[in-house]
Amino acid sequence: MKKINYGRKSRIMENETLNKCCCGNSEKSSCVEEKNNLCPVCEKQGALVKNITVKHLVLDELTEQVGGNDYFLCMNDECGITYYDTESNIKFNKQQLKVPIWFKKDANPKYACYCSKVTEEQIINAVVKDGATNMKEILKITGAMSNSQCQKKNPLGKCCHQIIQDAIDKGLSMK
Repeated sequence: MKKINYGRKSRIMENETLNKCCCGNSEKSSCVEEKNNLCPVCEKQGALVKNITVKHLVLDELTEQVGGNDYFLCMNDECGITYYDTESNIKFNKQQLKVPIWFKKDANPKYACYCSKVTEEQIINAVVKDGATNMKEILKITGAMSNSQCQKKNPLGKCCHQIIQDAIDKGLSMK
């Protein structure tokens, strides 16, 4: 990346960019250059996922293979690879996980909330059949987000709020 220096303003913009790339997280491992997060199979961009998440979601017999590095989750719905580490060249496919990845092709069940085992279908039904229109109503009807262990149970290692909101929006568009 070519950097053009505009003095003080450039440094401020550079700091803002660094802060944004880490989502407020100051840990160095959260800021990885874009070229290092491409899936080794489909070459699409991946999302950084903490090591603890991968260790909890791979099959028990594969836990030791995970090692100590953080991983990337391949975000391509067509690709059979889930987690990969470009440094150690370790990769796991869909069949090597305890749970299906909600956005991957043929995911069944398609969880929106992994902690409470609430599916996208349950959320859509709560909207279409039960008349829910917002997050608060969905949480009350489905019990989603009531057993928060996102770092260990959600494939991204973070809160499922956005996935649930996307399912609510999908249900509202069906009305």
